[in-house]
Amino acid sequence: MKKLLIASIAASVLMTSGCETFDAYTGEKKTSSTAKGAGIGAGIGAVLAYMSNKKKSSKDRKKAMLKAAGIGAIAGGGVGYYMDTQEAKLRQQLRSSGVSVERDGENIRLIMPGDITFATGSSSLNASFHEVLDSVVLVLNEFNKTVIVVAGHTDSQGSNEFNKSLSEKRANSVADYLLSKQVVEARIETVGFGEDMPVADNGTAEGRSLNRRVELSLIPITEDS
Repeated sequence: MKKLLIASIAASVLMTSGCETFDAYTGEKKTSSTAKGAGIGAGIGAVLAYMSNKKKSSKDRKKAMLKAAGIGAIAGGGVGYYMDTQEAKLRQQLRSSGVSVERDGENIRLIMPGDITFATGSSSLNASFHEVLDSVVLVLNEFNKTVIVVAGHTDSQGSNEFNKSLSEKRANSVADYLLSKQVVEARIETVGFGEDMPVADNGTAEGRSLNRRVELSLIPITEDS
């Protein structure tokens, strides 16, 4: 059932990965607003589906996380303002970094292209990317009332098993770096989607480059979640 759900979401991403525009925040190309909106929803949807398949219920897991992290949930109707402020700070910190900041409802997604995060076929973070992650950490530690899901993705080159393993290792590398910078462990989840969640055509070099990425989904913890 989980594989079928991810496959369905991946198909919707492929259908929307068409037109490109200029990203004023990162200086990178991106999909058009219409295509991007559907693609963002699909990406967050896959993450939320993964979370719902965890052994503990989402509510129980969040309660455990809050207890372990020693923090409280976002009170009342303040989630919108909390995530708006966090998004603005992330955009400021990551301007011209190559990392895209996307918003889907009350969730935020950071898209980190593989060509700036890892060498080809490697799960070791590029040293040049540490400064960018340090900028992310500053905001993550300030806005600590979120679950951070680190998801690894690959292109379709190589076997499915290899790509799944590589995506998991890359997600873990980013998570380990966050932990080394005092991001609370209880906030972090990792998952490797391998080649199952492409955002572009794997038949082209440019498309494969876009598909090789790590995404951080920031999901607010509210009192009623």
